[in-house]
Amino acid sequence: MADCLFCKIIAGEIPSAKVYEDEYCYAFRDIHPQAPVHVLVVSKEHVANVKEAAALSDASLAAIIRAIGKIAQQENLAEGFRVVTNCGKNACQSVNHLHFHILGGRQMADQMA
Repeated sequence: MADCLFCKIIAGEIPSAKVYEDEYCYAFRDIHPQAPVHVLVVSKEHVANVKEAAALSDASLAAIIRAIGKIAQQENLAEGFRVVTNCGKNACQSVNHLHFHILGGRQMADQMA
């Protein structure tokens, strides 16, 4: 999608601190980290959010989940990490492109909200 921030990052039109890439996803450091480790894992195929994830192939969805595990290991998150995806306005999704936040590097709050 031409005006999508994450599509532009994937295409290399906007710089990012790349952490991981494969044929299905691209991962980079969040520019406003909410934890010592805050990585965004973005689907290379543009779908708005998890509600539209059925449009992706099973291989693509599985690859994204596997990438999250690889990135967590690469980032030394053996003690644990949180994976979050926001879906829609009420969840405060700020970029309408499917992505997952990997948060770790510290003890997370016991409440999610």
